[in-house]
Amino acid sequence: MEATLVIIGLNFRTSPVSVRERFWMSDSQRSEALQELIRAEGIDEVMVLATCNRTEFIFWASDPTEGANSVLRFLTHKFNLKLAEWSNFYRLVDDTALLHLFRVATGLDSMVIGESEITGHLLDAWELAKRSGTTGRFLDAVLQKTMAVARRARTETGVSAATVSVPYAAVALSTEIFGSLADRTVLLLGAGKMSELAANYLLNAGARKLTIIDRTTDKARDLAARLGGRSAPFSELLLEVSEADIIVSSTSSPKYILNRSDLDILIPSRQNLPMVIIDVAVPRDVEPTVRSLAGVYLYDMDDLERVVQQNTSERQAANDAAEQILLRELQGFRNRLVSEQVVPTIVALRHRLEEICGQELTSLEDQFGPFTEDQQQALHSLASHITQRIAGTMARELKELPEQAEQEQLTEAVQRLFHLPSARRTPTAQSN
Repeated sequence: MEATLVIIGLNFRTSPVSVRERFWMSDSQRSEALQELIRAEGIDEVMVLATCNRTEFIFWASDPTEGANSVLRFLTHKFNLKLAEWSNFYRLVDDTALLHLFRVATGLDSMVIGESEITGHLLDAWELAKRSGTTGRFLDAVLQKTMAVARRARTETGVSAATVSVPYAAVALSTEIFGSLADRTVLLLGAGKMSELAANYLLNAGARKLTIIDRTTDKARDLAARLGGRSAPFSELLLEVSEADIIVSSTSSPKYILNRSDLDILIPSRQNLPMVIIDVAVPRDVEPTVRSLAGVYLYDMDDLERVVQQNTSERQAANDAAEQILLRELQGFRNRLVSEQVVPTIVALRHRLEEICGQELTSLEDQFGPFTEDQQQALHSLASHITQRIAGTMARELKELPEQAEQEQLTEAVQRLFHLPSARRTPTAQSN
């Protein structure tokens, strides 16, 4: 089986947030995963993309089946993946995987169609893999092309115009409960980009009092200064929660920071005033059972998806135009990528021909030498010319074959005829 691109993952289309949060990975976890997977059977190069809406293992596989099994073993060992949960994951190979990656980078596979944040997440995942030494010629080429395609699709279509964002959805849900947001009290848990976007939407919708809490005090203070709000220490979390009308939580905590037991105590003091909690964190920040408390309206990423989808149907024309660009780019790049796979065989062939010519020149000199310097130079020049002609002709034949199957057959024939090593990774490099 020929080496190719493989993607194994799950996203908001295939699994609810309760499943996605189980397989979310922090930077340190992704670094560890990269080091383990690069040594696994069937995997030559690998990167891991993990966001609130998806976790994907993107790898160049010398053996796609064995590589997929390596990822499955990793998930089973590290995340206690059950057989019944495997249905949440998709396995994409070759052109299907490449097109999926194009769609992810362009924002066509996002909850918010056309959103640009995913491009940054993808670049971060690529950079982490490069720092970890787990990417090479093929994945780097794939990611370079992916970013170029995404730029072209965004530039030439309206796919990113008037994007309905997750922060917008937070405002829409809050408005459903309160009607007007005028003078509502907002509490941000977490001082990241999502919190800032949500705060701007809420303030523009009329909210006035804004408080920010983050475990990093300086981050909370800086964001509060930019937004005209105030920061509070994490030790005052419950006090601030009790006074908030709208809470937007987007921390990176691996555990709940708001529990049912906390709100059981706080809610009576609010005298039946409603509280809207928008939990955009994965893993979730708020215990799901909070939803059953009277007067508490808890929304997580699954709820936000519903609002976003209701407001994106009119953008279908731009999405279709972007899809056509991706499909056109796919075919040309796939042909180039396939041709790249024969490069190691061409290089090995050239070295083999040079070795054969060198042996024959040595034999010729033993029989008929010694030769003058001019004669030796002429003979070596002739041998080099023959090597270049044969290797060049073979390279053109291999690269220009239109069908991948034919290319694979001819490549294998050349390897066998000239006793060349296979272009795949050696067993030593694959072993754990």
